[in-house]
Amino acid sequence: MTEQTLTIRIISGMLLLLTTYFGISHGSRVFQEPSQQYMEMMNSLGITNTLRILIGILSISFAILILFQSTFFIGNTLRAVMLIVMAALALRSGNYKFALVEIPFIIMPLILIYLGHPFKNV
Repeated sequence: MTEQTLTIRIISGMLLLLTTYFGISHGSRVFQEPSQQYMEMMNSLGITNTLRILIGILSISFAILILFQSTFFIGNTLRAVMLIVMAALALRSGNYKFALVEIPFIIMPLILIYLGHPFKNV
């Protein structure tokens, strides 16, 4: 294994852990009592309480899929699509700040797809 390959695997591993953490932590928020401000933001996006819970469960599921080499690509793809949909809903409602905040989270799964799973070919 070359030094460059090792560096790419380390970066991929760190991004994998970071995106998994974000997916699980953001998804698990649906199981907590939401603040009034959070619910107002979700309502402005057109997201009902039931849909909010579904998005949270999907976020956790997609984060778990990313961990496994066989489902790595589909997990990252689904996560990126879900984040793009959230950004699109924010743009539609005029919440440009929320849409801009989503951009780094959209880029992370795409970079992970490019770098590949850190344990591929091991």
